[in-house]
Amino acid sequence: MGLADKVLAVNNDLPIRTDAPVHSGKVRSVYWLTEADSKRLIKEKGYDVAEDTALAIMVISDRISAFDCIWKGEGGLKGVPGKGAALNAISNHWFQLFKDKGLADSHILDIPHPFVWIVQKAKPVMIEAICRQYITGSMWRSYSKGEREFCGINLPEGLQKDSKLPELLQTPSTKGILKGIPDVPEADDVNITRKNIVDNFEAFNFKSTSDISLYEKLLTEGFNVISDALAEIYQVFVDTKFEFGYVKDKAGNEKLIYMDEVGTPDSSRIWDAEQYSEGKIVENSKEGFRQLLLNYFPDPDILLNKERMPEREALARDNELPESVLMAVSETYIAIAEKITKSKIVISDNPKQEIIDILKAEYQLID
Repeated sequence: MGLADKVLAVNNDLPIRTDAPVHSGKVRSVYWLTEADSKRLIKEKGYDVAEDTALAIMVISDRISAFDCIWKGEGGLKGVPGKGAALNAISNHWFQLFKDKGLADSHILDIPHPFVWIVQKAKPVMIEAICRQYITGSMWRSYSKGEREFCGINLPEGLQKDSKLPELLQTPSTKGILKGIPDVPEADDVNITRKNIVDNFEAFNFKSTSDISLYEKLLTEGFNVISDALAEIYQVFVDTKFEFGYVKDKAGNEKLIYMDEVGTPDSSRIWDAEQYSEGKIVENSKEGFRQLLLNYFPDPDILLNKERMPEREALARDNELPESVLMAVSETYIAIAEKITKSKIVISDNPKQEIIDILKAEYQLID
């Protein structure tokens, strides 16, 4: 069996019983279960959710997305071996740690397979909850051009690229395109201020203004839990993105939870602490792959300029990256996952068949 066969590139064609279209994102696909299957699993497995909660099977893939495009490699390599299992393992670890420390639950109810989550339907807060401990990336690009206000926060003079910020900053942006909110452009990933959120809390799906403080508390506490744990394995937690949503427990109580993924190389920047102390940046996250793409193609502006999206899409579609590039990403993801979880990441020979077998035998979700 070749390397390409071990990659789960297509994850939206599993024969999982569903009445709804499969939602396929850049990396994950979501299969909403039938009402009957949702109720059956809630009862059989004893999930702490309201009995009428809709459940879904969320299947991760090994695809790699950067600059809003999916990239592929030579030899039919349509993803990164081990990437999906590594990402899920890291999120599973942090979500469990959050729960152990009494922060909040997550949307995950069960983990049938390293590529698979059973999740509960949540009403998402329409905010990309971004936390920054160091000035780099888009914040540094804006700062270096003379901008000193970021998401309503005033930054001091004299900051240096990749340096630690005076305090942990929350710099939220919109999740999806939101319409009719004063001073918020109708576009995805638009930076917003806390005042924008407070003045329009219902438009962002908050139940009350007090829940804004709760989300900020959970964001800060979650960031600090991960940052402290990474420091113990000589890694620097630079910045990250969290997402939140509302669910109901078995008693019908509504609560705010963590959702999507947390603290992964896809959603965060993670630096090697020893190298950083010596003035070098060694990325243990997808940012390393992004930088490689910027250096690999002769016109990096195609990747950075949203107005050149058709050219960017053509670049990803028409170019196969060297196998060595994707294997280097694989090594980065697997290495950081094994450091965080202290468990080995196993690359399956046939992940799709494994998923089918488990969901059929143990969950009766495949006819």
